[in-house]
Amino acid sequence: MALYIESPAPSLKVENWLRGEPLTNFEPGKVYIVEFWASWCDPCVKAMPHLIELQAKYKDEGLEVVGVAAYEKAPTADEARTKLDAWLTETFSNLNYRIGFDSTGEMNKLWMDASSSPGVPRSFIVDRDRHIAFIGDPLDIAHVLPKIINGTWRSSDEAKAADAKRIAEDQRTERFYSIRRTIRLAMEARDWPAALSAAEEGIAMMPDDRHFREIQAGLLLQMRDTATGFQVLRQLVQDAIEKRSDAVFGLIAVMEQLFDPENDKAHLPRAERFAIGKDVSEHILNSVQDSGGPTFHAYRVVAQYYYESGDKQRAIELIERAMAWLDDPEIVPEPAKQYYMPRLLQTLANYRGEKACCSGSCSVPQENFPGAPKVQPQEET
Repeated sequence: MALYIESPAPSLKVENWLRGEPLTNFEPGKVYIVEFWASWCDPCVKAMPHLIELQAKYKDEGLEVVGVAAYEKAPTADEARTKLDAWLTETFSNLNYRIGFDSTGEMNKLWMDASSSPGVPRSFIVDRDRHIAFIGDPLDIAHVLPKIINGTWRSSDEAKAADAKRIAEDQRTERFYSIRRTIRLAMEARDWPAALSAAEEGIAMMPDDRHFREIQAGLLLQMRDTATGFQVLRQLVQDAIEKRSDAVFGLIAVMEQLFDPENDKAHLPRAERFAIGKDVSEHILNSVQDSGGPTFHAYRVVAQYYYESGDKQRAIELIERAMAWLDDPEIVPEPAKQYYMPRLLQTLANYRGEKACCSGSCSVPQENFPGAPKVQPQEET
């Protein structure tokens, strides 16, 4: 059954209550925020202090916040539950609302799937007569909650307009993820024309979003349509520099298409490739210096440009800076460090042409790595 504003609230069918007393039914006369979230979801975690504040502020007016963890990741449900319980103890010792855990999919089916919600975080507010009064982002709750509590929200034109907007945005988001899935499956099957067609569909749907155009450029280069591929890349560079909202990330994405320490790009037209690389590298380094931006990703791709340009010392310096940035636990979480540090160490060894070590790990130079000088065969005498 579809779930909208005015729909009767579905049941609460969770496996375990990790925090607070068990709740099986919504009590008439109270208002409930049912929050679907996950511990790995940054927006979800950032919303939790806000929910704690709302619970404290409106408790005497009958508010009950209920967190539903139905998306935890672990090999088994028991491991997910145990991990989440420990995480809650460590991260939110001041939690003042219920947390339910469910790995059966039942809560997702009753709430998330029924409302066509594309993912977490997702908040549902249940009104005093046990009907849905709001579906949306937890950060939007503060605006509507006082009106729900005093009974003026659900039947208002503002509420109906907000829900219509939410439905349209959710449909757009679902279409976005559907296109991404199509692209991923086509690329796994090495069906480049099908992947390109899906990327172009995404561009038509979201012409101002750079991600589908980045995919389009990569596919065009993969298919050896370098003229069109470089045209797309040049436009991405221009847009990134002009808009500046996420300029560095857009420019890094362009550089990854042209200079990747793990995938050789030497088959691309050299003059065009190095002309874009020179211009983009300067913009990236200037942006990083001005803002302290995404240093690891920035230095990594720019270093490859310098190495292939013949400035080996500059390339080594940038990789060493990236490693220092990655080694800061206050900036980079440990799982990210464990994934990226060996790759940087391998790149450093390749650039130096000798063994490189860091924190007890070492790498030796590879043969025929991307950008490596080509060894000319010796003539027989």
